[in-house]
Amino acid sequence: MEGRKEAGSLKNYKPKFSYIFCDMDGTLLNSKSLVSATNAEALREASSMGVKVVLATGKTRPAAITLLNMVDLAGKDGIVSESSPGVFIQGLLVYGKEGKEIQKTNLDPNVCKEAFHYSVEHKVPLVAFSENRLLTLFSHPLVDSLHTIYHEPRAEVKPSVEELLSSGDVQKVLFLDTAEGVSGTLRPYWSEATKGRACVVQAQADMLEIVPPGTSKGNGVKILLDHLGVTANEIMAIGDGENDVEMMQLASLGVCLSNGCEKTKAAANVIGVSNDEDGVADAIYRWVDTSKRIEKG
Repeated sequence: MEGRKEAGSLKNYKPKFSYIFCDMDGTLLNSKSLVSATNAEALREASSMGVKVVLATGKTRPAAITLLNMVDLAGKDGIVSESSPGVFIQGLLVYGKEGKEIQKTNLDPNVCKEAFHYSVEHKVPLVAFSENRLLTLFSHPLVDSLHTIYHEPRAEVKPSVEELLSSGDVQKVLFLDTAEGVSGTLRPYWSEATKGRACVVQAQADMLEIVPPGTSKGNGVKILLDHLGVTANEIMAIGDGENDVEMMQLASLGVCLSNGCEKTKAAANVIGVSNDEDGVADAIYRWVDTSKRIEKG
């Protein structure tokens, strides 16, 4: 990676950021949906310097813990645990000090009901995210992939929409289809069908999320910052998807990886290397010290 400092070189610098907010899919995770050894080492170095690394992701907290545990960064002294702060499910679930829930926003149950009826009628897999659980109406290989590839909890199959909705609050629902199916059919349809009641967002080309109005990771990050007494000037944000735009705009330094979407690149201060080139490590080694401050705007 051009410009990357050698591992260990951060110890001579005082970091200018007290917090790094980091997306997972497409950012911290490579295209195999794993945290590379290089990214893990960079996170470990930043943490050793007193920089707090906080995850801001569309994933559930259990999925994040599973993935970070693979590189020994979960648990009490790691990046994520059940007692650490974090922004999950697109900012709809925010955990603060001691990992306590400080914000939960739920999707309109009528929107959930309509989406699941559509799912059954058109045979398009749909999953509801309910805090630490995933719920669905029928088994499907794409639903299974959320567990086998993306490390989410295995989806529980419910016999009816009514039973699914009575199983717990739903923060968001996620359609899984081809990229063409999402862009050509699902996104236009649900953008219109949910007007004023919900909105649609994409973190990946083959997935469409329906979330409550005004949902953004940026809002979740802002809530957490207020809770922790931290200012936006103290944070660097690293992301790639359109769901990271507000987080980029909020941060003192927003880094969009080169695999990111154009909307996010436009909102960022700088463009980093891709998630398959250890983009998070590259961002940390480039911009975590005081000697290379990049001013907003």
